[in-house]
Amino acid sequence: MNTGSARPDREPTPEPEREPAGATSAKESSLTLERGLNLLQAVADADSEAPTISDLAAGVGVSRAAVYRLLGPLQNRGLVRREGSRVRLGLGVLWLAGKVVPQLRFAALPALRALAERVGATVHLTVADGNEAQAIAVVEPSWTSYHISYRVGTRHSVQRGAAGRAVDLPADGPKWVTSTGELQPGAYGVAAPVRGVPGLRASVGVVAMEPLSPDEVGPLVVQCCTSVAEALGE
Repeated sequence: MNTGSARPDREPTPEPEREPAGATSAKESSLTLERGLNLLQAVADADSEAPTISDLAAGVGVSRAAVYRLLGPLQNRGLVRREGSRVRLGLGVLWLAGKVVPQLRFAALPALRALAERVGATVHLTVADGNEAQAIAVVEPSWTSYHISYRVGTRHSVQRGAAGRAVDLPADGPKWVTSTGELQPGAYGVAAPVRGVPGLRASVGVVAMEPLSPDEVGPLVVQCCTSVAEALGE
């Protein structure tokens, strides 16, 4: 007969919560995707000489072996190409870039059309490519007797015209800029930058054959830029 005092039963130790197998796999896939994108960005950011495998490993924060693994899918899609130990962007990037402009145009057209109808003047979306500005979308008003015809694809320096100068307006600078006859004699322009879209240098501009009231048109252009940015972010 055991005469010792009874010991209280111990509470069972709770088992650690386990993540579903699918959640772990999703995290690993997400991490791999992020590293692959970081690797592609590192290749793109090389301004002069193409980076080496070692450069990329140090820049992305992974091993050389991991860089080789990450390069495989990027090479298969033509996004990068290897020249010995160095890595450059591939022609597949150009194919992707060619798909960007139609999507930008499609997303921006409703806001551009609404502005053109309201102010009764031609409205355009301009995107900067280096030191050049290019009109990628143009909308003309439907109810005016005459208006300026502005061609899609028109290029000019980012230092000229309201649309060009608006692209790089600082956040603490003026909300819009104006121009008179800088690109075409007798043409008047008001333009504002499209903000809030990473990697995009762009502006929305209004161009007319008669002087525009900056105090009236400027806020409308800024509002249009906000609508365009929201459409591109959806």
